[in-house]
Amino acid sequence: MFTGLIQEIGTIVSVSQNTEGKEFVIRAPKIIKDIQIDDSVATNGCCLTATKISGDTFKVQAIHMTLQKTSIGYLKPNDKVNLELSLRPQDRLGGHFVQGHVNALGKIKEIKTTGENWEIEVNFPADLRKYMISEGSITLDGISLTIAKLTPETLTVAIIPHTLEKTTLGTKKVGEHLNLEVDMIAKYIENFLRFDKNNKREEWAKNFFDVKYED
Repeated sequence: MFTGLIQEIGTIVSVSQNTEGKEFVIRAPKIIKDIQIDDSVATNGCCLTATKISGDTFKVQAIHMTLQKTSIGYLKPNDKVNLELSLRPQDRLGGHFVQGHVNALGKIKEIKTTGENWEIEVNFPADLRKYMISEGSITLDGISLTIAKLTPETLTVAIIPHTLEKTTLGTKKVGEHLNLEVDMIAKYIENFLRFDKNNKREEWAKNFFDVKYED
């Protein structure tokens, strides 16, 4: 579990293709002391497992499904990535609950600047619209953000200078892809309501067909 508050901008040192997908070596001098083998590290919003630690770098494996569903497969040496370590029970929850399970790729439609602030408009798949509300939470490349504007096909987030400096968002351009994760609470509510509705339907059908008529 993560919060969507980026702790370091890491650097891709190397990318290696293997049978399982791709291995990435990532330099992270600030947080490396807190990473151990088998730890989860959100990398541009994808939950990946540290498999090796060496100096100020750690290695992660991205399987084929991760490469297909996210932008991780596009990474190359010297690219920058947003990094966050998993949440500890005593940590402050400054962002929102983030699983590191990317739902889809969004695409930057427009970037506007107002003074030093940015507004980024992002296209998203239509089937994710039901999980979003204005002023609700959204995760873009692992960053917990608030939806400022919402249409059936796009969302807009307002980015302050601090976020631009501490994450990779300041380097993004129109047409680039972002890993998108919707609020998991919305998904659980949907699942609960669907399950509850189906349960009641099944119970009604069972009671109806169990009726016994007397001659």
